[in-house]
Amino acid sequence: MSGPPTAVAAVRHAVRGALDGLEPGALVLVACSGGADSLALAGATAFAAPRMGLRAGGITVDHGLQDGSAEHAAEVAATMRTLGLDPAETASVRVGAEGGPEGAARAARYTALEQSARRLGAEAVLLGHTRDDQAETVLLRLARGSGGRSLAGMPARSGRYLRPLLHLPRSLVHTSCTDMGLVPWADPHNADPAYARSRVRQEALPVLEQTLGPGITEALSRTADLLRDDAEALEAWAREAEERVRDPAGGLDAAALAELPRAVRTRLLRHAAIAAGAPAGALGAVHVAELDRLVADWRGQAHVDLPGGLRGRREEGSITFRAETGSRNAEVPGGGHGDRHTGPAARTAR
Repeated sequence: MSGPPTAVAAVRHAVRGALDGLEPGALVLVACSGGADSLALAGATAFAAPRMGLRAGGITVDHGLQDGSAEHAAEVAATMRTLGLDPAETASVRVGAEGGPEGAARAARYTALEQSARRLGAEAVLLGHTRDDQAETVLLRLARGSGGRSLAGMPARSGRYLRPLLHLPRSLVHTSCTDMGLVPWADPHNADPAYARSRVRQEALPVLEQTLGPGITEALSRTADLLRDDAEALEAWAREAEERVRDPAGGLDAAALAELPRAVRTRLLRHAAIAAGAPAGALGAVHVAELDRLVADWRGQAHVDLPGGLRGRREEGSITFRAETGSRNAEVPGGGHGDRHTGPAARTAR
């Protein structure tokens, strides 16, 4: 008896590897847009999960950004039910404007997925990102001047979110979708040059492949893996160091911070700002750099304004964070040393 086609077998194997270790009876949800990547993931999960003693369901998010989006979401949910996913639901969201169209849609989507996972009691949410998506992410972040933490790309596992296909090429995943007899939906946004990711996919990566030779996608994905190892080690170092630099009043001892390598110190300052109430998604590298000036290049600056109405201060040799009603959101000192007011800050996406 012959087995499944090679591409189908590869996707099923990747799903089994991602789900390994979950308790029998646990519910896993596939985030499915109806595109080839997520549809292949849905088909593979519907096959593999029950054989591992797991329950498999699916969620499709209606962003409301296109005519007929509600009808399309209903069709995707029906397809998931045909595959055997149960529950198979739609979640409608309202996309805001903050962070640009791509960032706002992403934020709304993850909020909906998290709410659905909590309501249904899901142990894991499976996302259909492929190796090509990883390469695009690294290239986009490289163009923005992101640090090693951002260039590490998307993790295969982050909390309840799993990306089983992250090391598989998009072409193989699309082949598996066809081999399973599934008909994907082609999202017009994926080919719209108004979106940065679309331009990277349709123009930048093909030019790099043509100029530098094949293998760029694999190289970028491999770079992300290597940088993630470094980033995780530095994050662990920063969290361990935070206990040692905490002063009796609850602030951070500036002299002790100054003795740490900058890569560790800036991560520690970022952790502290987020713990004090700065929104992680809005706290950019420019904010952290200005906090670091309070430690390594202090010339009497009064404060650093941070997202979320928060201020970082250096007071009596201690770095502290307090909510300030007069703080201007998402701004940092923009002039020379000793600034008391702020200039515009750059925003970062993802």
